[in-house]
Amino acid sequence: MANKQDDSDAPNVTVHHTVKAYDAELTRLKNIIAELGGLAELQLASAVTALDERNTELAEKIIAGDRRLDELDAAVNSFVVRLLALRQPMARDLRLIVSSLRISSDLERIGDLSKNLAKRTLTLAQSSSPRGPRVARVGRLVQTVLRDIIDAYISDDALKATDAWKRDGEIDDLCTALFSDVLSAMTGNPQTIAGSTHLLFAIKNIERIGDHANNIAESVHFMVLGHPMGDVRPKGADSSFAVPTSPKPHPGD
Repeated sequence: MANKQDDSDAPNVTVHHTVKAYDAELTRLKNIIAELGGLAELQLASAVTALDERNTELAEKIIAGDRRLDELDAAVNSFVVRLLALRQPMARDLRLIVSSLRISSDLERIGDLSKNLAKRTLTLAQSSSPRGPRVARVGRLVQTVLRDIIDAYISDDALKATDAWKRDGEIDDLCTALFSDVLSAMTGNPQTIAGSTHLLFAIKNIERIGDHANNIAESVHFMVLGHPMGDVRPKGADSSFAVPTSPKPHPGD
């Protein structure tokens, strides 16, 4: 009788261990995304500081650090393929896995754009373009939004993700105003054109990072609630179509 009892209990033990192992794998996936998100946020914060201070040493570190983000993104891709093949997830678990794959891709792109900011810094450090503290201000706003969205992913908080998502219009408007200011400065002082052109690209990179952060917020909302956001994405003016304001006349003109 003892052997029969042992035989009947064996499948339950196997299922229990399988479920525990599966839960551990899902937790591992979220941990990788959390690490990737933290690194992406750090890269962005460092890139904004390097740009503001024209810090070439910090810029070089950012460029070198991008490799780790690429490695983590590749790890997420491999892990997701394994989970889909071996676990055949459904419902909430499937949303978590698919959303994590999309989020990883957006975080990797944020890393690429931060690296591009660092490369622009190396050039701007050799130019006469104005520093423009407002560029750093909007960069730090995007960093705050990204941090809130990563926290929303970790805590499964769709409301927090939505609140951060709604700030994209503010980011777009600030970037458009910056574009106009830099274009005006270029018009008023042709000697700054070369450096200011790189500054325009830097502003556009920051705006694009905000767009990728919004993609992540939408993925978090779908992951948690199972349906896409119903609202139209908040968008401000497109900085690509910014019109420079007329430069102020000098006294005596």
